[in-house]
Amino acid sequence: MKCLHELFEKCISADYIHISESADYFIEKEGETLYIYLQCSRGVEDWVNNFDFLPVPHKRIGGGMLFCHKGFLRVWRAVEPMVASYLLDGGIAKIITVGYSHGGALAALCHEYALTVRPDLIAGCFGYGFGAPRVFFGKKSRAIAEKCKNFTVIRNIDDVVTHLPPRLLGYYHPGKILEVGTRGKYTRFDAHRPENILAELNALKL
Repeated sequence: MKCLHELFEKCISADYIHISESADYFIEKEGETLYIYLQCSRGVEDWVNNFDFLPVPHKRIGGGMLFCHKGFLRVWRAVEPMVASYLLDGGIAKIITVGYSHGGALAALCHEYALTVRPDLIAGCFGYGFGAPRVFFGKKSRAIAEKCKNFTVIRNIDDVVTHLPPRLLGYYHPGKILEVGTRGKYTRFDAHRPENILAELNALKL
């Protein structure tokens, strides 16, 4: 599997396919590993979706309802049918979902969906949200905690985007948070810039 800086470099440079709802994805298969990349915000429609953060019901999971950020869920639902057939490929043994910023939130939704379609791959499904905002809402259930135990948000420590929407409003990150960088090295917005995230990943040889 690619290391973190390789995944991030690919994520910010991939030749994305653009579809409805301003959704952008790129799929790559290497042997038995499927990589699914989700692009960051790239236009006005993306920013409209980013700020449409009312929680809405998504699906039933583990006996309860999973609630998500409305705008991110809207974009993900455009991507979902595009990736479904790839996930059903019987030759796939590992799934890696990757996104940056807005795309990191979509990567979390993609990771959850991948394990809905391929529960047999729970030990081989990993997700990475670089500078990702929060996407899930409410009390984290055991079911979502189990599904997303191998999803990691990579936070350049002062990155403001990774703290949005605010936890006080009920939003949370699934899985784990890996903090990189040094507090106070960047402004809250500069910490989110891709070149600075990449510099910190390279400094740590991740």
